Amino acid sequence: MALPEEKLYTIEDIYRLPDGERAELIDGRIYYMSPPSRRHQKITGWLYQKIANYISQKGGVCEVYAAPFAVFLNENHADYVEPDISVICDPERLDDRGCCGAPDWIIEVVSPGSRRMDYSVKFFKYQAAGVREYWLVDPDKNRITVWNFENSSTEEYTFSDAAAAGIYDDLTIDFSEVSFA
Repeated sequence: MALPEEKLYTIEDIYRLPDGERAELIDGRIYYMSPPSRRHQKITGWLYQKIANYISQKGGVCEVYAAPFAVFLNENHADYVEPDISVICDPERLDDRGCCGAPDWIIEVVSPGSRRMDYSVKFFKYQAAGVREYWLVDPDKNRITVWNFENSSTEEYTFSDAAAAGIYDDLTIDFSEVSFA
């Protein structure tokens, strides 16, 4: 007896979801997302503010976006994700729907329901798509892991440390500045 074929979904299926329902599309599979916690939102908002202020002060061309923001990792729109924070330095990748191609820098804040996705599935997808830098902020483990895919390096920090951004020469984010409780 043959096993039933698994249905593969497309970006059209994502756009047909009911208002307010969020999901990501990876390799033809839909991954539904639960609403973020207050702590998750506090971390994401603080990081967004730090990065946006830095870009503004430097007069940079990069743009920073917080979720929900559509990122189509490849040209055929087969992989659609909504990273917690996306930094895009090539304005040609941006249109009214979101980012078409890999952002330069992605930050994901780990939630209990996203742990496997953030640490493995998205890690490999982001690396393969050409993301230059990927930060994984894990409040439950008191850890920030920074992967610089350009030079194949990994750094680990705690919430007592200042983490250096690899895509900028002089941006350091000091996690000890704020309480995420």
